[in-house]
Amino acid sequence: MFARALGDDGAELRPLEPWHAGEYLAHLARGREYIGRYVALADRATDLASATAFLQSYADKAAADSGRLYGIWADGVLVGGVLFRTFDTEFGTCEVGCWLEEAAVGRGLVTRAMRVLIDWAVEQRGIHRVEWIASSSNTASIKVAERLGMVRDGVLRESYPYRGVRHDMEVWSVLAGEWRKQRASGR
Repeated sequence: MFARALGDDGAELRPLEPWHAGEYLAHLARGREYIGRYVALADRATDLASATAFLQSYADKAAADSGRLYGIWADGVLVGGVLFRTFDTEFGTCEVGCWLEEAAVGRGLVTRAMRVLIDWAVEQRGIHRVEWIASSSNTASIKVAERLGMVRDGVLRESYPYRGVRHDMEVWSVLAGEWRKQRASGR
């Protein structure tokens, strides 16, 4: 098991695995309303069995090298996470995503965690294009994409039905060469 410090404030990035199901469920209970505004994740784990099944689905993706899931812990408490929703080394593409409970907002946790993921995808795994897809209404998520130096590729109008509303989804991306240039410039 590993833990990666996300700075000097006690925040860590760690794999989020099936044995964390109880902790994951408690985290969602604290943040379900806030997280669920834009992310269906909050609706997928409502009891220990469904939380375990969700985490197991990502353990299976990790074993198949098609996705991964990581938790963000602040002062020893699970407060959010980041993930490779899709991961395709053959085509050199992946889609990243995130969530965070409201009490942890404003500390840069997602941005710092996402930099770790993108660095690994680009430098270790040879990923060429990293995508970020978010509801146009989710300004916090879009601001993270901007902070990561991603480019807005376009909008998929009313493409995502969620909780009875069709959401416009923005597609953002960063290419490996762009990422390396940013990182070399200290960004």
